[in-house]
Amino acid sequence: MARPKVVLPEKGIPENELFKQIEDIRKDDINWRDGKVWSLVYHATDKHTELLKKAYTMFFSKNALSPMAFPSLKKFETEVISMAVDLFNGDKRCCGSMTSGGTESILMAIKTYRDWAEKKFPDIREPEMVLPSSAHPAFDKGADYFKVKSVRVPVDEETHRADIKAMERALNSNTIMMVGSACDFPRGVVDPISELGTIAQEHGIGLHVDACLGGFMLPFAKKLGYEIPDFDFSVPGVTSISADVHKYGYGAKGASTILYRKERVWKHQFSVYTDWSGGIYISPSMRGTRPGGAIAAAWAAMKALGFDGYMNLAKIVMDASKRLIEGINQIPELYIIGNPVISVFSFTSDKIDIYQLGDVLDKKGWHLDRIQFPNALHMMVNPHHAEIVNTFLTDLRDTVKEVVENPRKSSDGDAAIYGMVASLPDRDKVKDYIVNFLKSQYKIK
Repeated sequence: MARPKVVLPEKGIPENELFKQIEDIRKDDINWRDGKVWSLVYHATDKHTELLKKAYTMFFSKNALSPMAFPSLKKFETEVISMAVDLFNGDKRCCGSMTSGGTESILMAIKTYRDWAEKKFPDIREPEMVLPSSAHPAFDKGADYFKVKSVRVPVDEETHRADIKAMERALNSNTIMMVGSACDFPRGVVDPISELGTIAQEHGIGLHVDACLGGFMLPFAKKLGYEIPDFDFSVPGVTSISADVHKYGYGAKGASTILYRKERVWKHQFSVYTDWSGGIYISPSMRGTRPGGAIAAAWAAMKALGFDGYMNLAKIVMDASKRLIEGINQIPELYIIGNPVISVFSFTSDKIDIYQLGDVLDKKGWHLDRIQFPNALHMMVNPHHAEIVNTFLTDLRDTVKEVVENPRKSSDGDAAIYGMVASLPDRDKVKDYIVNFLKSQYKIK
């Protein structure tokens, strides 16, 4: 049998050589520090990042699985949850846990409502959740994992928010929960949470608000005077919220929160096994080992920034976002989709191929995510983007002109791939294509 191409070295590589290899390996990673990347990284300041690194490495080897072994991590986690509950207008009855990210928080919410419904609605054998088509795919992942049927409802064609009447029509005797986003990823809009909350209360089911993206920006934007719809525990029908500290909370990667209005719902999140020969095993989340560094860094981020720090960062981000949105809308060929309320938005065109525009921007060093239905380019603004707003808008105007004058110039790049994927009517074929593509990315070379 042929050996794999990469095997464990016979002898360890010296440290200086090891880090030379690491530097060489990472040279092709996108350079987010120059502000040309509009996703994936949330950066407050270099000084803040150094603080996160210090807090993280202090608890690098510690495991939050056991609150008895490391009471420091228990303190950090409970205080992060308490600060988040207060930020989202909760009270002393609210509770929750930290997770590794938004997806795990969403998975935990689905698992919790499923187990809660088994007790409250024992006649339900095939539980369902109703959610807008714009809700994050993590809900579909949770549906697959926990056998809760995902019932997706098209959003309002004009506002791109959840269609209240259509959502209510989708409810049936098997529905255990509804979902709303604050804000959604594709358009940066906040679903009508107050109205959804009323419906959820009338039907006696849960309403989960996915604030993974906007949770640590919306409260501060509201304080700055921006028109932010109610989305949190101030809405009576909201029974749980997920919000990522590692996004606009500016924590280290691997830190999110899942919060519940009442402890009697939260208890269904825990997994408990009492008859194992290794002892009693209980876990509050998907993972067994829970890395202490991310928890400590989340606590450090929130304590170091404080309310004033978050307000200052929110102002920088919102000012930059406003300038970007206004600048994009002033380009005749482009327009912003919907009415984004914070720093997440997408833009498209009825006059040019928007994916071609993305290709040409790529060649100039700008990295914007491609989204679909309709085809669009997507942006998430961070504090470090404030310095390059004018540069981006100038390049964008010039690039639009290039695409207008050379409409097929980049048709063999990402535009061709994304255009093909978006246009295929057979979505199973799209799934096969994407799976095969990702498999090829992770093959040993």
